Amino acid sequence: MSLVVPHHDGSALYVSGHAPGRISLGEVVRLRLRVPQEWGSASRVWVRSVQDGEPRYDAAIRLGSIDGWDWWETAMLVANPVAKYRFLLEIESISASGRHYWNLNAQGLFNRDVADAADFRLTTFAPAPQWLHQATMYQVFPDRFARSAQADAHPLPDWAVGSSWEEPVVATGRETPIQFYGGDLPGITGKLDHLQELGIDVLYLTPFFPARSNHRYDASTFDSVDPLLGGNQALVELVEAAHSRGIRVMGDLTANHTGDAHDWFVKALADPGSEEAGYYYFSEDHSTYESWWGVPSLPKLNWSSEALRRRFVTDDDSVVARWLKPPFNLDGWRIDVGNMTGRLGAVDLNHEVARLIAERVREINPDAALLAESTSDAAPDFTGEHWHGAMTYSNLTRPLWSWLAGDAPHVNFFGSPQAGPNKIEAETFLATHQDLAAGFSWGVRNSTMNALNTHDTARATTVMLDGGQEVGALLTFTLPGVPVLFAGDEFGLEGFNGEDSRTPMPWDWQEGKSSRHPVKDLRSFYSALGRLRSGLTALTEGGLRWIHAEGDALVFVRETADSAVLVMAVRDSARVCVDNAVRDSARVCVDNAVLSKRQLESLSEPPLHSSGNISTSWGNDGDVLLCADGISAGIWSLPGTCVPTVVGGAD
Repeated sequence: MSLVVPHHDGSALYVSGHAPGRISLGEVVRLRLRVPQEWGSASRVWVRSVQDGEPRYDAAIRLGSIDGWDWWETAMLVANPVAKYRFLLEIESISASGRHYWNLNAQGLFNRDVADAADFRLTTFAPAPQWLHQATMYQVFPDRFARSAQADAHPLPDWAVGSSWEEPVVATGRETPIQFYGGDLPGITGKLDHLQELGIDVLYLTPFFPARSNHRYDASTFDSVDPLLGGNQALVELVEAAHSRGIRVMGDLTANHTGDAHDWFVKALADPGSEEAGYYYFSEDHSTYESWWGVPSLPKLNWSSEALRRRFVTDDDSVVARWLKPPFNLDGWRIDVGNMTGRLGAVDLNHEVARLIAERVREINPDAALLAESTSDAAPDFTGEHWHGAMTYSNLTRPLWSWLAGDAPHVNFFGSPQAGPNKIEAETFLATHQDLAAGFSWGVRNSTMNALNTHDTARATTVMLDGGQEVGALLTFTLPGVPVLFAGDEFGLEGFNGEDSRTPMPWDWQEGKSSRHPVKDLRSFYSALGRLRSGLTALTEGGLRWIHAEGDALVFVRETADSAVLVMAVRDSARVCVDNAVRDSARVCVDNAVLSKRQLESLSEPPLHSSGNISTSWGNDGDVLLCADGISAGIWSLPGTCVPTVVGGAD
């Protein structure tokens, strides 16, 4: 399935002024489109934009041809904060059927009219901090990461069932949220060298507030750090130590609910006339209340309350504000279940609450990051106006699991009733990925978390084919977005659901003090990926052009005017070819309809990074063959993509 088709994306190669700067309302931007001569010659091209709800068409001019591509350019007025657009191409047919018209949007190429929902989009909102999309993120579940000597001084809390670091995790049943290992913040501080060696730029901590569970999403107060984690001073010292190593630290905040032991809820339950009673949804007789998914320990916050808005967001010492200021100096927040926050039945305050939080965060620190969880189709809630990016699974994690799935009917597939991942082909992966990423602006897409797994999911090692974790990880580092490791990925830890995945880190094995060992030692693999990503501009600033997706193989290019990379990921010995000239064992053919001559020549070099057995060779017709023996992935460095600078005629 060759994908040598007309192309546009939101990167600087195709949108003038869009990266990394901000677009202003009323600005006229220049948009470029490239059309492969092998696909067909367009006689005319227009950009179709939606301005104040009404479509309009602006004609493009042909810039010229280079490296087998015709380039077109047009101007578009950014008339609205979210400016949607697509391209309309006219193709002259040599047959009696006359002209043909094609629509190109963020989802793909169509020979029919399509809905506006998947149009490309530019936004005039404040952009995400530059560091976010350039970062590699590492998620830590504090109870299971590292236990310092200070932790021994804390008595076992009354709600907890204590476990030694070597004991297995309770993955199902009543003890799941109360099994307690006692990891703490000083323990994390003591392991920052490990993060630095992995090339981590951002440490993302799941909640650190006092609670009555090991996950701490049921906070009993937002005013202090859990003493079991070391208290406020431990957070101050962790952030300072991380910052001294160039690592930013993000917290995790539940704006949708508190715990039922939270001091606000205790007052609300005891006194129907209290201010705090308005923070929650109580029945008329105050006998019942709304909670997250009907879990009584997680009462839901009522964002209709102005008092709650002040206390949570707008006050000088509000929950949102306090931890971003000295002495704590967090670098941003991840908002738990952001998709559910402010929503209950007919009430939908979600975007209003998101806007309130975002304005406050940017008022305190314009360089802070703001991410939010949205487990399904995230695009409608992520315009870029408030959340910079999403922690979501629909556009990448879920289809990646399905493409790389092993024999794993026992794993929890993101809460669905199906028995593990449904196995799909590469073309279905790509269609799903494009469908569920199309509604993001380019900026949001680049700031969205690319997670192979998290503390809420099964582990990739358990879900995927042997070698699948490495292939999947390479894709999370090379596709647009922020690559995320969940602590333990570097040791190949296993887990069939979220709770089973929260295994204590095997530090004793690393130090030779324990026979319990990880499945794989992938530290050098991840470190190399991190170094490559930080050193190759194309992987953080480049556009994305898919070359091939069929069966067992995926191939794409990330490209800028100055540099590019080609990425190949294969789950088995592929038997496919872009131009159908070669159908030999385990080969994908790339020719000059796909890459320039200079770029093809660069493929004679070995890959910069690889897993499995992957290489290149030259075909009889001068084509470059990408050869993979079994499950493999590789990254090649290429020269940049040339754009014609002289305007040509409409020939």
